[in-house]
This record gives sequence, structure tokens and C-alpha cells, in this order.
Amino acid sequence: MDIRHFLTFRTIVDVGSYTNAAKKLGYTQSTITSHIQALEREIGGELFTYIRRELQLTSLGKELIPMADELLDTYHRITQMKNHDKVSGELKIAAPESLTISRLGPILREYTTKYPDVTIIVSNGTCGQNQKDLMSGLVDIAFMVWPKLEIDHCIHHQLHKEEIVLIASPKKKRHFDEYKGTDEYFIANEDGCSYRTMFETYLVQNQIPTFQTMELWSLEAIKQCVMSGLGFSVLPYVTVKNEVENGLLNILEHNEQFEPIYSHLLVKSKKSLSPAVQKFIELTLEAV
Repeated sequence: MDIRHFLTFRTIVDVGSYTNAAKKLGYTQSTITSHIQALEREIGGELFTYIRRELQLTSLGKELIPMADELLDTYHRITQMKNHDKVSGELKIAAPESLTISRLGPILREYTTKYPDVTIIVSNGTCGQNQKDLMSGLVDIAFMVWPKLEIDHCIHHQLHKEEIVLIASPKKKRHFDEYKGTDEYFIANEDGCSYRTMFETYLVQNQIPTFQTMELWSLEAIKQCVMSGLGFSVLPYVTVKNEVENGLLNILEHNEQFEPIYSHLLVKSKKSLSPAVQKFIELTLEAV
């Protein structure tokens, strides 16, 4: 068996198609096909099939994923033995925008100062997407803002308890009760955002009428719309601290009992951690 065949297989799983795998690995599509065919001959069955023109894993392909991950991880560790103490290479981090703009900056600045030979790639997504990217091997570290976590196959560090606040323009009503049953806009992050989900679930569970929702693409856009008086929002306090202290936003008083939410750092538990990953985790925990 050729290790390249397993790398090709895992890349197809990650990117979803032979064509995308060829682009990522720098192979022709015929080479990708030949790799999979060779692997299928060795294993004795099909790894992929097409259902309504969409590439899907077979049951054999799903069974192969954890074994391929273990094999590729071992191969990577062997190739890195000569550099086992050197902090270099590439570090891929997935984090929600709220943590990227409010907590990761100082950590990244210190990290790049100490370890300039590491190339850092940060992607922003919803917490669920970040976890998915970690488990599929697309990133080395994932951050989440979520209630208490119990996740299989992950090493998990709970970082901060994140205070979630209701915010509005200082010119608008100051208590959340005055917004209930009105046509005020709830200005929110994209669907799948943890604190948006927490808030909307709370409304349903407590039989509070839901609000018209305006979904925006970034925290900065949300804050600007709220400051203009367009509506209210629900955000981690750390993301609006400066605006509140400077009188640009007001924290609404309320009598609600929201579920506690925390920031978390996750890495795959069965994945051997490179020096670059280990040092980043150490710096993050020191910052906490």
C-alpha cells in the first residue's frame, strides 16, 4: 500500500470531490482516480459511490477513515522526528469571529513573536462548523463559544465564562421587558451562532414572542446597526466592552436567566500534537 493513496482518500473525504482533491494535492484527476482504484483493490471494495450525482462514502469508506487518520498521523510523526523539538510548520485554527476579535489577538501576537517560523491560518465559522473542521482534520485547533461541553475524541479546555448581554442604542428603551411584543428587530449573527441559538431557544421555552430577525455577516455590522437605533442584539460582553464604556452602546436591564456560556479550546484526542500546536495551547492557557 502507498501512503499517498491514503492521503488522497482522506483529502477527498475532506473536500468532497475528486476534482477538489486534485486541485488541493496538485494531481491530475486521473491520478486521483488511479489512487482510489488501487486502494480499493488492496482493501477489496468500493470506498465511494454516487447518490443523485453526489459523491458519498460507502460503509467500507466510513470504516476506513479512523484507520487512515491513524496511519497518516503516524507517518507525519515519523517524517517530523528530525525536527521534533523545532516549532515550525503550519498551524490551522478555527474560531468564531467573537473570539478572534476579542481574545485571540494578544495570544497570536505573542505566539508569532516567539515562534516566527510557524505559518498561522485562522478561519472564522460558526462553533458547529469549527468543531466539524477539527474532527475532519481541516484544522489543528478549534475554538467554540458554547455551554459546558462533553465531546468524544477531543481534548477539551474550558477557558472563560462569557457574559452574554443584550445591547441597544443609548437612545432607546433601557429594559428588555419594554421590547417584548414589539416590532423591534433582533439583529443577529448567522444561523448556528451559539448565543443566538441560546437566546432564541430561551424565548420559545419561556413563551416570549419572537422578534423580527435581521441577520448580518459580521459583529462590526451588527454593532453599527444597533448603534444607529435599528434594533437590539445579543452578544458576548467582551465584544462590545469598548463601545459600552464609551457610551456608544447600552446594556439592557433584564430579569431573564440565560444558560451560562463559555469559551473552549479543542484538539483531537487521538492526534499527535506537533510542537506548534502544543506551544499555542500553552500560551492560550497562560492567557486564561
